[in-house]
Amino acid sequence: MSGKDNLENLVRSGGLKAEPPDRKECEGLLLSAIDRLKDAHNPALSFASRFDLAYNAAHALALMALRLQGYRSDKRYLVFQCLPHTLDVGKVQVRLFALCHERRNLAEYEGYMDVDDALLTDLVAAADSLLALVQKVMADV
Repeated sequence: MSGKDNLENLVRSGGLKAEPPDRKECEGLLLSAIDRLKDAHNPALSFASRFDLAYNAAHALALMALRLQGYRSDKRYLVFQCLPHTLDVGKVQVRLFALCHERRNLAEYEGYMDVDDALLTDLVAAADSLLALVQKVMADV
């Protein structure tokens, strides 16, 4: 089954909505991700700030990849789960984003931030990789 078929299955099940891509929206998501990712690299910022910035940059890039394919999701975690179908991202990277999503929710909704420098390093690197993939797709559109 192709990536497009998988995305269409998610439309049928209600997880995604089909919506034509909007280049202006995608450009805005890209600029937001670039700014956040640049700041996430700044070691002078706190762990919590850097984690939040890197996570939100990765989310904007994953959402942009989904939007470029003509879909939208109301569920934050689903944009990460769609990455194998939108950018051919591997399962290891998707699991990393899922873990970061869980950690983000703990911090956001329960006030618990698990400081894990290795996870932050991996998240920033994965977001950097996602940025390169999205920029390549954007250049081809």
